[in-house]
Amino acid sequence: MKRKITVIGSVNMDLVTLADRTPKAGETILGKAFHTIPGGKGANQAVAAARLGAEATFIGCVGDDDFGRLMTQRLQDEGINIDYVKPVTHVSTGIAAITISEGDNRIIVVPGANSHVTAEYVQKHEEVIAASDAIVLQLEIPVDGVKKAMELARKHRVKIILNPAPFQVLSKEMLLLADYLTPNEHEQAELLAAGNWTEAEREEILQKCIVTRGAAGASIYQNGEKLIPGYPVEAVDTTGAGDTFNGALAFSLSGNADLEEACRFANAAGALSVTKLGAQGGMPTSEEVAEFLQRQEG
Repeated sequence: MKRKITVIGSVNMDLVTLADRTPKAGETILGKAFHTIPGGKGANQAVAAARLGAEATFIGCVGDDDFGRLMTQRLQDEGINIDYVKPVTHVSTGIAAITISEGDNRIIVVPGANSHVTAEYVQKHEEVIAASDAIVLQLEIPVDGVKKAMELARKHRVKIILNPAPFQVLSKEMLLLADYLTPNEHEQAELLAAGNWTEAEREEILQKCIVTRGAAGASIYQNGEKLIPGYPVEAVDTTGAGDTFNGALAFSLSGNADLEEACRFANAAGALSVTKLGAQGGMPTSEEVAEFLQRQEG
């Protein structure tokens, strides 16, 4: 039986500019290339899970525009259930303006229709969430929508993976609802500094953290900090590596892998994802991850 993963989150069209370097303030430079590429943290995570073989469902909103129609078709082409993707009239589909230079990226997100993924909208899809093995969430949609999804998942004993990005201060109640938190190292520092935590609460939140550290791998904290090493590859585009990690983590944990095994699998998927252009371009299949891990371990 396929692993049922529901992603509640954002859909964006990525407007990607490649350049030799990042311009200084007030400076104009010539770029090397420009691409429009389907993205959004939520859509990316759903694609990652679907490519790996999950029965993936997406809950979100797009604009009633060309980008919205293209994005919805792209999700469907990836085998993702789009029955719960709502076109919103008189609103644009979300976009992400991305500049890639010197092997790294800088991103500005304009939410657009993603702002309509509210608590009221999420509540309508309780049955979908209840039937899932795991849900995956991020913070490119309204926080009340994220919280409602977590409450519904907790009610039905569904695994909750919250990727707290882009970072914003969240309530203690929300953080404690999550089974797993997947910040990068900067987001983890902000997360732990933002709350007025007791030592016991801080430890409880830390135990939930799986901290992504780029090429270095990921840290877990169940018996003190332990680094699960990453895999060296030649990076072409790091956009979407974290989203691939989250989709792969949900896929692996839904198959009852232990946390270390799931992190190794997610590290491998994330490594493969950066070897091609675009957030979704390099997202691997389970077979590709298995072959990659066999080569690395061999």
